[in-house]
Amino acid sequence: MSHNNHTIRTVPDSEPPIALDAMGGDHAPHEIVAGAVHAVRERGLPIVLVGSPRVLYESLADHDATSEIPIIRAEEALAMDEGALASLRRPRSSIAVACHLLRRGDASAVVSAGSTGGVVATGKLRLKTQQSVIRPALAVALPTRPTPTILLDAGANAEVKPEMLVQFAHLGSAYAETAYGLETPRVGLLTIGSEPEKGNKLVKRAHELLRATPGIHFVGNVEGHDLLSGTADVIVTDGFTGNIALKTMEGAVRYAFTELSETITASPMARMGALMQRGRLKDLSRRLDSEAYGGAALLGLNGTVVVAHGASKAASVSAACELAATLSRKGIVARIGERLSTAPRPHRLW
Repeated sequence: MSHNNHTIRTVPDSEPPIALDAMGGDHAPHEIVAGAVHAVRERGLPIVLVGSPRVLYESLADHDATSEIPIIRAEEALAMDEGALASLRRPRSSIAVACHLLRRGDASAVVSAGSTGGVVATGKLRLKTQQSVIRPALAVALPTRPTPTILLDAGANAEVKPEMLVQFAHLGSAYAETAYGLETPRVGLLTIGSEPEKGNKLVKRAHELLRATPGIHFVGNVEGHDLLSGTADVIVTDGFTGNIALKTMEGAVRYAFTELSETITASPMARMGALMQRGRLKDLSRRLDSEAYGGAALLGLNGTVVVAHGASKAASVSAACELAATLSRKGIVARIGERLSTAPRPHRLW
């Protein structure tokens, strides 16, 4: 059917909507709402917006979409500079209400571009961690070929124990199996050298544990230059290192494209060559654009949660909703539960 000249794809009546935190993010709520409209109209996803009804209704009206996307009231919102303690100070925040919908079964997944610390803390408080999970981890898909490489932790846990890195390997392997159909994902440990003895005490002990853990196809240490090489399907590290590595890579990609853009427009001959390669350049730009990947999956909770980049615009929000829907439909939570149920329990907990 059509509405205001936009084609609306139908979704199964039995599929709960994605609860989208409309008040989280640097460009909330307008870019979040625009992303929701795109996800509904172009991707056929069921969405419910969580936040201030008056503000959200006005933003939906700008897109002629007031009849397409429901709104759930939330009295408060977490500011982007608020951290983990905000989850306790603001029990009626938009992210808290979204998690409540997911816990009740009224939503299939949660998506938020809000404060990472606030989202992680609220998710842990409202949804709880899955059985045997020490800490949930943020997993990001890096644009390698033929399938993306999963990097985790990308920022949820600045300090970790070696046993947690082993669990991250299970979480990342479950992600690769669920999202990309890999039967035996290769797991690498991010450190400063490929030799087993390279790294600090944390990495050395984690290397020993990963090598001895059944159910994990450990291929050894990997270095920073391996992030996009496809050497491993899953790369594990602590959240401090992972977040720096991810942002360094994103910055390097932006810099490279800026330099490339200047180079291919520097002369008539260069512009002619760029015109001949336009299709391939666009394909490369799309593949390396972080906006196309939507965000990071928060793995290890009793529910599917995706944390979008704080600076997300509409396209990135829509992609985050697509990622959340895919992981939910393919049963990422159940797959993690299956993996951990057969894994040896950690000797020491955090």
